[in-house]
Amino acid sequence: MHSLIDNPLVGENSARHSGDSRTQCPVLVLGVGNLLMGDEGVGVHVLRALENEAPVDGVRLLDGGTGGINILMEFDGVSDVILIDATRDGKPAGSIAFLQPENVGDLPRGLGAHDFGLKDLFAVSALLGKMPKIHLFTISVEEIRPMCMELSNPVRGAMPEVMREVRELAGKLALE
Repeated sequence: MHSLIDNPLVGENSARHSGDSRTQCPVLVLGVGNLLMGDEGVGVHVLRALENEAPVDGVRLLDGGTGGINILMEFDGVSDVILIDATRDGKPAGSIAFLQPENVGDLPRGLGAHDFGLKDLFAVSALLGKMPKIHLFTISVEEIRPMCMELSNPVRGAMPEVMREVRELAGKLALE
């Protein structure tokens, strides 16, 4: 798992700086998943690919891995979270869905151990009055392969479209 450190390309907006710098980035792009479970790690794969592109002003990238509740402090000063995750929803592998859940209960069922943690994360955030708007991109997966770091061809093939849509949405939200 990548550590919970922001994209070094965002310079002054990095998590290595004080909490005040986080307020300069109202949009958090959060990729989650377990890299050791094949397609279940697609959210982290997308995030890492986004780290290799030019940064977007007002946007922070965070590899959340399976961090769950530990990510709560990253919501300080954040108005919008763009979450990228895998889902087993019965659709063909590589299918992309976009949701804007209004409540924690509207979050779809995830895959791995991080599902419980993410729902808890957003529930605690709401209770503390720090609930950001959630914009969720899911990539459908069919098979989980333990101890495998490779993505299947259909899931890998969905990454460029998800990356494009995430960057477009992040840029739009950062200007609001």
